[in-house]
Amino acid sequence: MSFQTLGLSQPVLQALAAKNYSQATPIQIQAIPTLLKGRDLLGIAQTGTGKTAAFMLPSIDRLRATNQRAGPRACRMLVLAPTRELASQIAESARAYGQFSQMRVATVFGGTSIGKNRQDVARGVDVLVATPGRLIDLVEQGYLTLREVEILVLDEADQMLDLGFIHALKQIVKMVPAKRQTLFFSATMPKAISELASRFLTDPAEVRVAPAATTAERVNQYVSFVSQAEKQALLTMMIRLGFSEKGSMERVLVFTRTKHGADRVVKLLAASGIAANAIHGNKSQPQRERALAAFKSGEIRILVATDIAARGIDVSGVSHVINFELPNVAEQYVHRIGRTARAGATGAAVAFCAEDERAYLRDIEKLTRQKIEVVPLPANFAAEAARIKAIRPAVPLREERSPRQDERRPRRPHGQRGRYASAVKPTGGGRRRASRG
Repeated sequence: MSFQTLGLSQPVLQALAAKNYSQATPIQIQAIPTLLKGRDLLGIAQTGTGKTAAFMLPSIDRLRATNQRAGPRACRMLVLAPTRELASQIAESARAYGQFSQMRVATVFGGTSIGKNRQDVARGVDVLVATPGRLIDLVEQGYLTLREVEILVLDEADQMLDLGFIHALKQIVKMVPAKRQTLFFSATMPKAISELASRFLTDPAEVRVAPAATTAERVNQYVSFVSQAEKQALLTMMIRLGFSEKGSMERVLVFTRTKHGADRVVKLLAASGIAANAIHGNKSQPQRERALAAFKSGEIRILVATDIAARGIDVSGVSHVINFELPNVAEQYVHRIGRTARAGATGAAVAFCAEDERAYLRDIEKLTRQKIEVVPLPANFAAEAARIKAIRPAVPLREERSPRQDERRPRRPHGQRGRYASAVKPTGGGRRRASRG
């Protein structure tokens, strides 16, 4: 169905034409007319289905229709996202869709200058995209008010719960007006998400474009059984030689369970002459942005990531997703492989399954209701595994911790304020408040 038939205004249609978008996706067809009427909405859709346009296009039209401007330090539409990368992507889309509607858009999230955040919202903005922690920081410090919010969007709500944002979400909802339009999007609908939606939404319309936890139809899925110690050799061979007859590995996203595991994979690939970047929670925001930019541009074709990149990161042309380590939560597998086969393309997802991960594989197959095709190891695999093992001692590796421990922010020793605390004497009075988000 054409966007022309959905009731959108001419400035929004003009913005869509500038991006060469003409045909709406199923979630856009169902959601846009409903949102234009001002109803609350509960959207269940896997990543890559066009959710951002589904909520942003009608919201821009509704903001235009009131012909108002946000007051100082205020916003009219608030979009909450679980990660910095997703927040940046949503804001980028909002600017593109609102370019002919004079929409002011800003982002606030951790890892960036809070001073710049204050400047960005000082005059008021139409659309504010934020992670919960940094948003609360700005409100509590008096640099932002949520009293003018007309539209509240919670995107990837299930991941926000996974990351422990439940209390922050409840706090934020108390700060916004009771009379508002609320849009709630989630890829899965466990009981906790259903209960949260019932608290935030009023008589919502419900949109489901696919059953919860289904995998993308155009993703061909495979699994190879290999020991943990030999996974690096299999990855190296696969990148060098291609994945059998399944197509060339043009742009590859590799998932590990831990941050240090991602760094280790990158170091060992480099030792074999293969360039790759890592992206995870220990990387600074500029490092994460540079790694994503290099991956998107094709400068680096291998990106190794933790689940921070599993959802919402719209990188076109990802030919393969490799689960170097299977996730211990089956739903996360769905989000990971959704990074390929986007925008009508096909893609492949390959899982490396060690003996101690077979239970995870069974959970994944049960959740997705399909048997994953087994691919045998390459004929000359033993020789490559021996070669990789020989270069391993030359690569300094940090001892692994459990996934739960690894994703926590490391605690600093008492009294230590930062990396250079011992070399730099504090100059201001009082303790500075750490920024969240």
